[in-house]
Amino acid sequence: KPLPRQLCLSSDRHMEGPQRRPHLSKLPRRFRDRPPRVFAALAAGFGLLAILALSTSSDGRSSLGTAAFCHGASSHRSSRSPSKRSSCRARALRRLSPRRAARADGVYPEPRDGVNWADLGFGLTTKDTIVAVATCSRGGEWGQYSLEPYGPLQLEPAATVLNYGQSIFEGMKAYRTRKGRIVLFRPQMNARRLAGGAERLMMPPVPEDFFLELVSALVRANADWVPPAGSGALYLRPLLFGSGAGLGVGPSSEYTLVVYAAPVGEYFKSAGGGGAHMRLESDHQRAATRGVGDVKYAGNYAPCFLPQSQARADGFSDIIYLDESGRWIEEAAASNFFCVGQDGVLRSPGLGTILPGVTRDSVLQLARRLVDEGDVGPGSLRGVEAGRVSAQDALGSVEAFVTGTGAGLTPVRRLVCGHREARFECPGPATQRLRDALTGLQLEDQEDALGWLWDPFTDGVDAKPL
Repeated sequence: KPLPRQLCLSSDRHMEGPQRRPHLSKLPRRFRDRPPRVFAALAAGFGLLAILALSTSSDGRSSLGTAAFCHGASSHRSSRSPSKRSSCRARALRRLSPRRAARADGVYPEPRDGVNWADLGFGLTTKDTIVAVATCSRGGEWGQYSLEPYGPLQLEPAATVLNYGQSIFEGMKAYRTRKGRIVLFRPQMNARRLAGGAERLMMPPVPEDFFLELVSALVRANADWVPPAGSGALYLRPLLFGSGAGLGVGPSSEYTLVVYAAPVGEYFKSAGGGGAHMRLESDHQRAATRGVGDVKYAGNYAPCFLPQSQARADGFSDIIYLDESGRWIEEAAASNFFCVGQDGVLRSPGLGTILPGVTRDSVLQLARRLVDEGDVGPGSLRGVEAGRVSAQDALGSVEAFVTGTGAGLTPVRRLVCGHREARFECPGPATQRLRDALTGLQLEDQEDALGWLWDPFTDGVDAKPL
């Protein structure tokens, strides 16, 4: 009979079926003639010796290198060059259940049964998911990752991320389209922004092809958590941080990339169809001039908690920051700002101290295409400007909205600055036109003429069964 699965050792993640269950006839006669219990004991002993040999590196720390155990690991090599790959370690993991092994043969797993997709908000809606993990030493290269059930991470108290905040993150979504596909929206931009932030904080940039391979595998592993078309999305949160231990002020000796996922609904769910209520904030600044406001740096967000909670206690959905002069709009705590003036021009603050949002860039491109095509009718625009937008400009507009991966394109109903207040049609015709164009692409209601959709089942660098 085939060997018990838990006694099978393998270092090849692509071995399937009989390859993972060697038959006794292929073993030397002295083993075939032994009683099954004796053989099981011998195999277990050899397995223990292998684990001990592989789990201790030259410096005494636990390391599984490039080996994977059938009963306890699912590690993945990148197709990239193997140079310096030994410096990048994947964690030992539990094997994924067959239910999670989303196939890459054109069959997209159906949404999970028994989930009330309509009630999803924006949050950690479940922990019954799979995460991707990779590590890389300082001066090394990213080349291997692994998948494991969602759970706690192990960090030393002296980890650089805990002491000095060396950490950035990303936000991206996978959608189930009207055509039944599962797609990511412009993940290349997330990869480039993550790499730029890593360079700014002196962390090893994650190569774009490795990033796309990893997030594609993660989407396939969590495919049954992608909501039905139009009922939300699977939100992916890549984290890159200094995980090495060190007391002195300086870059970490080791770095960890973690990507986890959760199905989500509307970001401003309480706003519903009524739109968001926003307050312009001048007593606090989100980021300093010549600082890291243009980086998705974790430290940019915790200072937002206090003014944000105060605004919500006063009945607002969120706040929109003004610069240090109190005159020019920057962005909301977690989204970019847009307004449509009485002259029909769409305006959004220019880059510099604000985050170069993926959704922001998408809306600007879609709006410019509408203008260039001479679009007429309700919601038509006469121009698009990305530059300085004053609080007075915003309060004098006829429409306003915010954009972000989490927020999507959310109309603003009410905007307050001190004693001044503006109320807008919600959504206004231009806002609705742009939202329809954006969601139409994401859900494949219209042709992806711009090539913004990435299919993890066909476009992935290593789109093989998990």
